[in-house]
Amino acid sequence: MRSKLFVPASRPELFSKALASAADGLCFDLEDAVVPVRKAEARDRLADFLRSGGVAGARQKIIVRINATSTPHFADDIRAVAQPGVDVVNLPKPRSVDDVRAAAAALQQAEQAHGVHAPIGLLLNIEEPVALRLAAELAAASPRVVGLQMGLGDMFEPLGMARRDAISVQATMFALRMAAGEAGVYAYDSAFADIADVAGYRAEAELARRMGFLGKTCIHPSQVAIANDVFRPTDAEIAHARKVLQAAREADASGAGAYVVDGKMVDAPFVARAERIVASARALDLPAG
Repeated sequence: MRSKLFVPASRPELFSKALASAADGLCFDLEDAVVPVRKAEARDRLADFLRSGGVAGARQKIIVRINATSTPHFADDIRAVAQPGVDVVNLPKPRSVDDVRAAAAALQQAEQAHGVHAPIGLLLNIEEPVALRLAAELAAASPRVVGLQMGLGDMFEPLGMARRDAISVQATMFALRMAAGEAGVYAYDSAFADIADVAGYRAEAELARRMGFLGKTCIHPSQVAIANDVFRPTDAEIAHARKVLQAAREADASGAGAYVVDGKMVDAPFVARAERIVASARALDLPAG
């Protein structure tokens, strides 16, 4: 999921347009994109769209961002959106493992009510200092958790921190990436609010890719192509990965534990990364051998 495009749940006229986009994932948003007085209306419209089979057969991963467990909208959101065709529920502002477990339990109950047989995953937004400190524990709180998503704006603004300060951004992203790695889930990058700053969006996406993030959030369709380009494995990466895998096969046959590819020592961690690159290339229909 190189790109994840936000779609306001209060704007059903955008639903079909989003499904026709090049984004790898769509996140129908019931939280920040919907003012409080329209929460119920947006929830009902999205639920109707999901029940109608609007996402059936969608190429994209289908995600719904609900409201936090601390809000009066949480329970109704879960009951409404745990529908066939939804892959992931995006949970904002979890502050404890109890929040995550409550979301997982509510999901299970709603799935049973709606005849959903494939468990819906949880993507946790890490948007507050306490959540960053507990990120690995939050990710491990339920087997439903598939990833951690960085929320830099929500994290920095209340603390008076500059959203574009490179050192702060990188340090926070590093902490989240390590937590995701500890828990064995993916890390997903934050939104970038300055839509006109194409170079800034690309630079932050490139930083996220270097740090092992899966992809980047898009708040505007114009950002999708950039995210897709940045998080695509390059031809050089694919070619090198193929070399590594070939060398690994030869080393296995000869009983070697470590070996050299293009002048660099290679062992099991490098092979695992090469396998991921080749798998990603195949999923994108790129030549992968």
